[in-house]
Amino acid sequence: MTDSSKRKRPLVADKRYPSKAKTGAKPAARQAAKKPAAPKKRARKPQRPRRGGIIGFFQAIIGWVLRLIWKITWRLTAVAALILVLAVGYLYTTLPPLEALLDGRARGSVTLLDRDGEVFAWRGDQFGGVVTAASVSPHLKNAVIATEDKRFYRHLGVSPRGIASAIRINLSEGRGPLQGHGGSTITQQVAKLICLGEPFDPGAGITEQEYEADCRRTSIRRKAKEALFSMAMELKYSKDDILSIYLNRAYMGGGAYGAEAAAQRFFGKPAAAVNAAEGAMLAGLLTAPTTLSPTNNLDRSQDRAATVIRLMREQGYLTEQEAAFARANPAELSEAAEARAGGYFADWVMSTGPEFFTRNTTEDVRIRTTLDQRIQTAAEEGLKWVFENKVREGSEAQAAIVVMSSDGAVRAMVGGRKTKVAGAFNRATQALRQTGSAFKPFVYAAALDLGYSPNDLIVDEPYCLNIPGSGEWCPRNYTNRHYGPVTMTTALMNSLNIPAVKISESVGRETVSHVATQFGIRNDLAAGPALALGASESTLIEMTGAYAGILNGGSSVTPYGLIELTLLGDDEPLMGTGGGIGERVIQEDAAGQLVYMMEKVISEGTGSRAQFGGRQLAGKTGTTSAAKDAWFIGFSADYVTGVWMGYDDNTPLTGVTGGGLPTDIWRETMSRVHEGLPLMPLPMTNPDPASGLGEVQGSRPIPVGNSGGSIIDQVLRDIFGGGGQGSNAPAPRAGDR
Repeated sequence: MTDSSKRKRPLVADKRYPSKAKTGAKPAARQAAKKPAAPKKRARKPQRPRRGGIIGFFQAIIGWVLRLIWKITWRLTAVAALILVLAVGYLYTTLPPLEALLDGRARGSVTLLDRDGEVFAWRGDQFGGVVTAASVSPHLKNAVIATEDKRFYRHLGVSPRGIASAIRINLSEGRGPLQGHGGSTITQQVAKLICLGEPFDPGAGITEQEYEADCRRTSIRRKAKEALFSMAMELKYSKDDILSIYLNRAYMGGGAYGAEAAAQRFFGKPAAAVNAAEGAMLAGLLTAPTTLSPTNNLDRSQDRAATVIRLMREQGYLTEQEAAFARANPAELSEAAEARAGGYFADWVMSTGPEFFTRNTTEDVRIRTTLDQRIQTAAEEGLKWVFENKVREGSEAQAAIVVMSSDGAVRAMVGGRKTKVAGAFNRATQALRQTGSAFKPFVYAAALDLGYSPNDLIVDEPYCLNIPGSGEWCPRNYTNRHYGPVTMTTALMNSLNIPAVKISESVGRETVSHVATQFGIRNDLAAGPALALGASESTLIEMTGAYAGILNGGSSVTPYGLIELTLLGDDEPLMGTGGGIGERVIQEDAAGQLVYMMEKVISEGTGSRAQFGGRQLAGKTGTTSAAKDAWFIGFSADYVTGVWMGYDDNTPLTGVTGGGLPTDIWRETMSRVHEGLPLMPLPMTNPDPASGLGEVQGSRPIPVGNSGGSIIDQVLRDIFGGGGQGSNAPAPRAGDR
């Protein structure tokens, strides 16, 4: 019996390592189900071996810090970018339509026209109308870009390169980083011009000037908001839209806001027609519009324009030939611009017009005035000639001139020796000065209106009055002499003081004051007997207007310069003439006789230096006590002119009386005014030689009979030694000169 049929026992090795063949599929599946296979691990990159020791420790610390910074930085950057996008987006939604940003003035403008309809002055914030980057002259557009922002069409509203360059320049010049050069793009400047979208609120408790100053602060916070606003504008508007806003809102000096107003103001042409030199001058004004304004300093403005032309050449906007031509032919001012805003006359018209349409207007207004630019030039040249030829060099004496028609229409006004000014003290309208003997015609006007005659006699002799509270007052003639019985004509002709006081006392001071007031002297008049000698104060324009009333036949006038006020774009005027002839003050016959007496002042008396051209002229000299004021006011048949001379601080004039330098100024002015005008007779009434012949003694007229003019001639010949009224030889002059 063999052992082959017996079951073989498993080997130990089999138990330890069971063969695959004996391992069934099902147990393998069960095992797989019970214990899933582990996923394969990703192969790691081989790491650099860490350096040990102290160096390795610090490297690990630095690496950790850098990783932390990076994680914080990109998160902060992401948050900042999100905030930036939200801020710009919000500002984008607040931006108004383009049209609302083109005219940024809070106030309106006033354009003044002369009697012929020609522009001679501007006031207020002048705006010439909307222009666009496409409608202005290419020279102006290129000049602005070359000067203000040469990378304008390539940035997104902010130029980091420009800011960095500005900071570097400021630091190198010893200023703070934000002081001086700003590095602002045109877009940023527009953001400032519109005050970052914050309109002026009159109820905010600050003035408009304070509001504008706040808009232009250069703090870091303000600059940051300005940058955001600029980027929002770049999204909202096109580049040319932004440039159009700039060209319309930028202040360019001389009261002109925007390119159109500046072109009209300085060159008398639209912004679309300016040449390269003119465009360069306008662009140059943007840096410092007041300082560089050509109406302030034309040479400085031309120098700045030359720099702009160089920049335009360097940036390819001009050829070398074009640049050379522009430099050789710099921009010049128009005639209206040379007048420097109309001077004293324009200031006066603005002060007399309605405030809501002149000084504080929010509308664009056109005012047609009475100014005659030919006569204005004559007055300025006459004043200049006398001071250059007859006044010592270095004298600080001042003078003023007013020329008007007999109805009170002011044709010219000079308020001081510096004629090319605006906003200056106007001695023709603002200076209250004692009138001296220039007041005497109103004394004689009162007498003539009461029936006195130019031939009535007054005894020129020592004369005193007892003034309650002041004691005895004794007037004296300028020569300290007395001339006995003289006619009223002779007394006025030679400006005798005692006869004037006697007549004033005779007709009554109240009557004299009433006549003077009705003729237009509005200021308080002296209450005592010195009233007759011009102790009261008045302005030159009031006195000249009062004399115009004598010329026109005895009716009062209100001096005026405004003829018509119209809103720009309207055809119908809002208001008309603000003055003219008023009520009658004295009878026409009395006015004619007074003109006759005043004609003798020039033809034979103290005003003889006023004669020119064989014309009939009438007037009156005036000198105050201590010669602090000297006057000459007179007229032809065409015009009335008043001249005042003196010192602003009331320093006495040396060797000057009304019959001297003021008369010279009057003659030089009136001779120029009357060039080319025909000779016209004065509207004077010659007194009947048989009329009057009364004598005024003390305070009441006493008739002396009706003996005829020969008696008067005989009396005057006895007094003056052959120099009577009918004589060609003038009587000795008394009173003021």
